[in-house]
Amino acid sequence: MTYQSRIAELGQTISENGAPWGAIDAASAARMAVQNRFPTGLDIARYTAKIMREDMEAYDADPANYTQSLGCWHGFIAQQKMISIKKHFGSTKRRYLYLSGWMVAALRSEFGPLPDQSMHEKTSVPALIEELYTFLRQADARELGGMFRELDEAKAKGDAVNTHRLLKEIDEHETHVVPIIADIDAGFGNAEATYLLAKKMIEAGACALQIENQVSDEKQCGHQDGKVTVPHEEFHQKIRAIRYAFLELGVPDGIIVARTDSLGAGLTKSIAYSKEPGDLGDQYNSFLDCDEVDAADIKNGQVFISRDGKLLAPKRLPSNLYQFRPGTGEDRCVLDCITALEAGADLLWIETEKPHVEQIAGMVDRVREVIPNAKLVYNNSPSFNWTLNFRQQIFDKWEAEGKDVSGYDRTKLMSIDYDGTELAAEADEKIRTFQADAAKRAGIFHHLITLPTYHTAALSTDNLAKEYFGEQAMLGYVKNVQREEIRQGIACVKHQNMAGSDIGDDHKEYFAGEAALKAGGKDNTMNQFAAA
Repeated sequence: MTYQSRIAELGQTISENGAPWGAIDAASAARMAVQNRFPTGLDIARYTAKIMREDMEAYDADPANYTQSLGCWHGFIAQQKMISIKKHFGSTKRRYLYLSGWMVAALRSEFGPLPDQSMHEKTSVPALIEELYTFLRQADARELGGMFRELDEAKAKGDAVNTHRLLKEIDEHETHVVPIIADIDAGFGNAEATYLLAKKMIEAGACALQIENQVSDEKQCGHQDGKVTVPHEEFHQKIRAIRYAFLELGVPDGIIVARTDSLGAGLTKSIAYSKEPGDLGDQYNSFLDCDEVDAADIKNGQVFISRDGKLLAPKRLPSNLYQFRPGTGEDRCVLDCITALEAGADLLWIETEKPHVEQIAGMVDRVREVIPNAKLVYNNSPSFNWTLNFRQQIFDKWEAEGKDVSGYDRTKLMSIDYDGTELAAEADEKIRTFQADAAKRAGIFHHLITLPTYHTAALSTDNLAKEYFGEQAMLGYVKNVQREEIRQGIACVKHQNMAGSDIGDDHKEYFAGEAALKAGGKDNTMNQFAAA
């Protein structure tokens, strides 16, 4: 529906309600409706799920169409990210948001900073999703409000060309609202708990939920030690619970991202139920590290399984956990991925210990032998030392090719002394093309950085504190922050406008007419940035 047709429709509604509605202006009401395209989180989830489905089809047609996101821990961060993307690239196409459970735990828990172990309040996750979309919807309202101001000026001047242009731009306005992949950890409990939390997250606007195959009450960050996985059937129950939540809420296009932590997880809490040799439970148990048992030498408290007619005792730790055989991580990942897709997941996530295209591709190739269109979401994690990893990869490649590497110490390649070298330049180029290379070679549909703004906030704050509390004093802020905001056209230099002051003024005028007490008059200091 166009802006003009909304005015006509609302004008009819106002007219039908007679004198009591006589002071309501149809154009003003139409503007408010256009500025609030998504009244509920479910409207957002349905809209963004379709976008992701279309993007997945586009990727299947051409891996160059991979998608990206940055993790956000506050609505303002999400808002500024999408404003920046529209400013620099003109479109939000194939750019998403990521909500990291790690950042919720570290930055949004009432307990204070926590490790990524599912100890934070589960309700903080849907609350953050709602916050992110509140800020993105406000970005829409702010941008459209500026367009309406321009439209009023064009009409006042009798400028038909600009009036026509602006009406077209308003009708074709691209929203800042984009898909979010939201981390539900290991479901914060059993399958019912997973279903209940999934509903809250979807109602807040999430179209894609990422769930991992760890034990919920033993959950660890994917880049920490001590990870414990669950048998496949237990994980699949949670996948089905999420699908039921999507269907119940009328979001059939909702996306489930099944994450396997098996590559770095050497432990399990449960021995899988098995009915017959070769079934899924038996396959899970086949990876257990076991000792053959002499029936005459059974120890107190031992647990046994039978395999190939032999009595075996899985190695049980004092923690009551069982360990897998070393070197089985990749095989377990491949089995996890295939069975998760067969159980109804849409995308995969393989948590790795380093960013290595061929390592990822080796597993994906095996998955695609069974499910040809298998696709991954991949964590371009700040837990990786990207510089060191890729310099070592280039070092190893050169060494294998017979190239002279005697001028380099492989263990010290992170050193600043190597920054200007040929090896460093080649490594940086491989980092630059990593996402495109991995999308093409390793089936990665979506690349994300989980914690980028956690690190950028720390870095920029350190730089400001060093200058402001040092000899530069106020110049440390003005030169390195405000002046750069102005020079680079950062919209929030006008922070009153960004916080919604002008939107509020518009509403005051709608509600009170000439009696409106507006904040944006001549004495508003934001006018000092008019030229900026």
